[in-house]
Formats: sequence, C-alpha cells, structure tokens
Amino acid sequence: MLFGKSLFQSVVDRLAEEETQEDVETVEPRFRIDGLGASYAPERVSATPEDDDRRREAYLFLMGDDEPAPQAPLKPEKPDWLDRLSIEDIAADLKITPSDDRDTLQERRRAFARLNHPDRIHPDFRDQATTRMKIANLLVDEALLRCRL
Repeated sequence: MLFGKSLFQSVVDRLAEEETQEDVETVEPRFRIDGLGASYAPERVSATPEDDDRRREAYLFLMGDDEPAPQAPLKPEKPDWLDRLSIEDIAADLKITPSDDRDTLQERRRAFARLNHPDRIHPDFRDQATTRMKIANLLVDEALLRCRL
C-alpha cells in the first residue's frame, strides 16, 4: 500500500489524473453499422455460362462413377450336420465316454458350442442349431450328474 492506498487504487488514481478532457474524443452519432456490408455475399460472382459449366463439371468430377448395385446375397448352403438332430447323432458328435471327468465334459461342451451355436449359423438354420445345442447341453449335464455320483 502506498500512502494509505492499495496498489490498484494508486494506479487508478494516476491514470485518472493523466487523462484529460482533451484526450477524450466526442463520438458523433453515426447511422452506419460497421461491418454490416461485409456479411453479405454477392448473388453471383460472375454471370457467364462458362463458369456455370466449369462448376458443374468440377462437381460431377468429384462425385465419381456410379457404383454398381450390390448383388443379392447367395442362399447359404445348409451344413450336413444340421440334419443330425437325434440324441444318438449328437452324442456321437460330442464323443462322450463314461470315463470323462468334469473338465473334459466342459471342454467338449465348449468345442461343440463353437461349431454349432445358433449365433454362428445363418438365420435360416438357427432353429435346428438351437435344437442341437439344447440336446447337447442335456447330454453333457446328464454326464456331469453321473460324474458327481
């Protein structure tokens, strides 16, 4: 603090003393808004038809060639193993033996699911894949119960 005033107050006072009435310009009212004319673009840069043709050609050049329409997807072939829906067929695919332990049975369940899960099959064949997975899970669960006993 200088002489009982804060530094800020002393700077403000000094600036007020330096500023005189002569330095302050009187602003006369103006009826024009600065920068208003710059915000409007002209309607046309040029009115010659050659410029229009050039712009159109540049636009069409940037568009590129038309891509051919995508071909309809081919009907997927049904895997042979999807027709094997009997318990005996699925048990043969799982290769469950009476000597299998819990870890082996779980591994066989995962391996079967990797190949037969409905999410990996075309939507047209998902019902059969779901049936196969249900039967396979039933067979593995029964084998796990036998292991527990």
